[in-house]
Amino acid sequence: MSVTKTYAELEAELEELRFQLQEANDAIHAIRTGKVDALLIQENNGPQLYTLKSADQTYRVFIEKMKEGAVTLNKEAIILYSNSQFASMVNLPLSKVIGLPFKEFIPDNYKERFDKLVQQGWHSDSKGELPVKNQNGELIPFLLSFTSLELDEGTALSIILTNLTLQKATEKELQRKNEQLEQARHKASQMNEELEVIVKDRTKDLLLSREHFKFLADNIPVIVWTTNAEGNGDYFNKRWEEYTGYTFEQSKEKAREIVHPEDFEASVKKWRDAVRRKEIYEDEVRFKRSLDGQYRWHHAHAIPFKDEEGNIVAWFGTSIDIEDQKKEMEKKDEFIVVASHELKTPLTSLKGYIQLVEQEEKKLPANVNQYIKKANESITKLQHLINDLLDVSMIHAGKLKFNTQQLDLSLLVNSCIENSQHIYSSYTIGKEIDEGIVVQGNAERLEQVVMNLINNAVKYSPDNKEIIVKAKKGETTITVSVIDAGIGLSETNQKKIFERFYRVEDKKFRASGLGMGLYISSQIINEHNGKMNVKSTFGQGSVFSFTLPLDEPAK
Repeated sequence: MSVTKTYAELEAELEELRFQLQEANDAIHAIRTGKVDALLIQENNGPQLYTLKSADQTYRVFIEKMKEGAVTLNKEAIILYSNSQFASMVNLPLSKVIGLPFKEFIPDNYKERFDKLVQQGWHSDSKGELPVKNQNGELIPFLLSFTSLELDEGTALSIILTNLTLQKATEKELQRKNEQLEQARHKASQMNEELEVIVKDRTKDLLLSREHFKFLADNIPVIVWTTNAEGNGDYFNKRWEEYTGYTFEQSKEKAREIVHPEDFEASVKKWRDAVRRKEIYEDEVRFKRSLDGQYRWHHAHAIPFKDEEGNIVAWFGTSIDIEDQKKEMEKKDEFIVVASHELKTPLTSLKGYIQLVEQEEKKLPANVNQYIKKANESITKLQHLINDLLDVSMIHAGKLKFNTQQLDLSLLVNSCIENSQHIYSSYTIGKEIDEGIVVQGNAERLEQVVMNLINNAVKYSPDNKEIIVKAKKGETTITVSVIDAGIGLSETNQKKIFERFYRVEDKKFRASGLGMGLYISSQIINEHNGKMNVKSTFGQGSVFSFTLPLDEPAK
């Protein structure tokens, strides 16, 4: 039965409510400005006093001025304190925020995720990304950082909320910049290849006339040099003299002064090895420029000239100043590292959110589930690309180091084959694996190499779906091979396939990727004191393999 109140009673109640509201506003203002160090909250078991042990005015002014939102919750996730920034984020007056359950700002489908983060936060510092709903129903992406606080009467939970809206908006811009950098690198590589072709063509013509050769060599903007069959220098063009300040005869005595001390021994050894093996010489070495005394990086390249019987009669070489290119590549590598690290965190969170949505599979339409599956596949590909970018940057910086231990390579290769068969169910993957192959290595990195070779075999064998994996033990080494009957490689591609960012250009067949997998794999095998190899026939298939030193089994 309802009781009708008189006008006087209603007016008295209204006056009481106004008094309480003014009292609450005064309390909030006092807390924000640091005039009080405690907060009295009416709970089910009576009034409770909350006091921050470090509650001084400087701390609260800092919290109030920070750009991030900050709230403090009790055990029931009720907001005990909020700075004005969080109130602004959710479009509510500060007086209305305090005392509300925080879950009112969390969308329904993320509340379970929020509960888990809160539970973790009570035990240890934790972080997680969640959308927060403002008064207008808009969802704002936030990074929530949870930390428990000691109060006089117990513990409370502090949450720092960082708005990720700007970060999300810049991700696409970062990707666009990365693509522009890749295009610039590709263009620079093409220009370098074109220059090499020009030099080779001109070198052939120079054999007809020594004087003609000297005239041409002295008038091109690169250093040109020749040696006899034994690799002893017999000519430098004028560009060398202009660059170093020394004539050809003087250079013989000043070689250690011209070449950077850190590069001298290694460059001499590399040149002697190329002459001994009768192979094309390639190196990067620093020369001192006489103009300013600065050492600048040069790309040195030399090819052997052979007579009709195949005997080397001379070597023709060029040295091109690549200092500016090296600096640009360093900037690019730095950008790749920063961009990759920045992308990893939101990408991991995005995958987590999609996995949460997948848990609702039965409640979603079939076409939505299909879109979720495709999104997961795309995220996985992007994660692989980011990891490859980080690996390449580590290799280029000389930081690709890892621990090794004695391991059974036979078991590792068998495991890779089993995993690949699940991933590529439409392919037949045969195997010929010797038992008890023991090597000294890093299991994770060697698995990365084997899986990359199998993935490439699948990628470049769209029609013939039979692949064979072999692991054979020799007297002192082991060899792991992946054989396919796919599109194969030309001789030119075989020479460059292990270079950084190199991709096979085939008009009939286009494959995704940035051309980093084989480069990373070859560097991993080099760190294991091994070697990568390829044998291929264009249009018939390829055999990619690597050899490693055999290790004695542990007794």
